Amino acid sequence: MTGGDHLATISRYYDGCSTGDVDLMRQTLADDVVHWFLAPNPGSAPVRGGEHLARYWRKVRGLIEAVWIVDHLLDGATEAVIEWTMYWTPLESGLRVSTRGAEWFAFAADGRITEIRSYYSQHPDRDSELAGFPYPDRGYSRHGAEHSRIHTPSSKEPQP
Repeated sequence: MTGGDHLATISRYYDGCSTGDVDLMRQTLADDVVHWFLAPNPGSAPVRGGEHLARYWRKVRGLIEAVWIVDHLLDGATEAVIEWTMYWTPLESGLRVSTRGAEWFAFAADGRITEIRSYYSQHPDRDSELAGFPYPDRGYSRHGAEHSRIHTPSSKEPQP
């Protein structure tokens, strides 16, 4: 598997998350995938299983209007690490915020995702990002431009 294949798989996974498309997410996930979360973020318990994880993200997407963008990728033969941004609308304020984070992906021989380790700090009252980092200059997504130089989400409407 090449780096371009990992980016394509991760982008499809995030497009599924951003639209709530369970079938699209399932195409990218191994049946026994595990998604680990950094505590104490909301919902920080591990999510196990491809079907369960896809339905989990469909629910999250529906609750907070989340859209995920892949901003940067480091790739290896069986693993990849990305930086991402999630744009979302907290129920408490109704104001759109961004959360930036990093994830470590492991892949099966068939190219599907077997493990995701997620590192971020989610705050409903403010953006969460590196202080002073030149995101726009580096081709990362930003408010009003929810795409990066390497990932433009699909325009598919959210799924019921």
